[in-house]
Amino acid sequence: MKIGQLDLGERPVLLAPMEDVTDMPFRRLCKGYGADLMYTEFVSADAIIRDIKSSMKKLDIDDAERPVGVQIYGREIEPMVEAARIVEASGPDIIDINFGCPVKKIAGKGAGAGMLRDIPKMVEMTRQIVRAVDHTPVTVKTRLGWDENTKFVVDTAERLQDVGISAITIHGRTRSQMYTGEADWTLIGEVKSNPRMRIPVIGNGDIDSAKKAAEAFGRYGVDAVMIGRASIGKPWIFEEVKHYLSTGEELPEVGIGEVARRLARQLDDTVAWIGDERRGILHIRRHIAVSFKGVPNFKEKRVRLLRAESVSEIKEMLSELE
Repeated sequence: MKIGQLDLGERPVLLAPMEDVTDMPFRRLCKGYGADLMYTEFVSADAIIRDIKSSMKKLDIDDAERPVGVQIYGREIEPMVEAARIVEASGPDIIDINFGCPVKKIAGKGAGAGMLRDIPKMVEMTRQIVRAVDHTPVTVKTRLGWDENTKFVVDTAERLQDVGISAITIHGRTRSQMYTGEADWTLIGEVKSNPRMRIPVIGNGDIDSAKKAAEAFGRYGVDAVMIGRASIGKPWIFEEVKHYLSTGEELPEVGIGEVARRLARQLDDTVAWIGDERRGILHIRRHIAVSFKGVPNFKEKRVRLLRAESVSEIKEMLSELE
């Protein structure tokens, strides 16, 4: 699969952009486990223009983690165009437009999935961003529609293609669904099977196992799959998927001791990147919360890990699991 001139090979597996998750240390981790393309946390166009330090830090890319896409969001065309130019200067491999975030503070203000209520504006914004950047492929991530009555993604995808995007990622839910229920891949498959579509179609939603990833490729014909929430606390899911796609065999489950060792390394990397022990611990707690999901009788240990306030305390508890 190619996005512009970027060749990701056959059946690539991508890391989804996730706020407060896909920072540089986590992206490097996923890269090490075989993810073919990473995305940054989404970044506000207004924050980029205002040069907000915390937002600009999200544009930092380590060459070792490439290829990396930077995802931007906003509700007005001019600021999005200006932000795209600024982002391109930071040197990403892809600029992705967020037309899929469903949370109220973004979608409710007309950005992210909120743009699904104004398809002509979505298309025009995309057109102008594509024209504004010089060499970087522009892609879009979106949803099936705003609600059950507006699932226009087949037509919308074609219109976005026609204004110059290089690939489209579709999450198999409407904005109204948020993250509830099951992702509907049938419409993603319809976008891919549309004879007028020429760009890669990437499927997203509920890919939480190697078998589901294989099914997405085989049954719906997508060019790539994107994994989001299933990678939190389990970044090695990319290794499992890639192994299954190449061999048809599942890797054995990672033991609790190895999970603890991997989490300790992630903790060190995160704290070093943030540059503050307390904030680094707060940042990684969502990973700690799910890293031992399914382990019996682990609730008390999990609570202790989440309440720990120093790296040494967390690492001591993790060492007890080895």
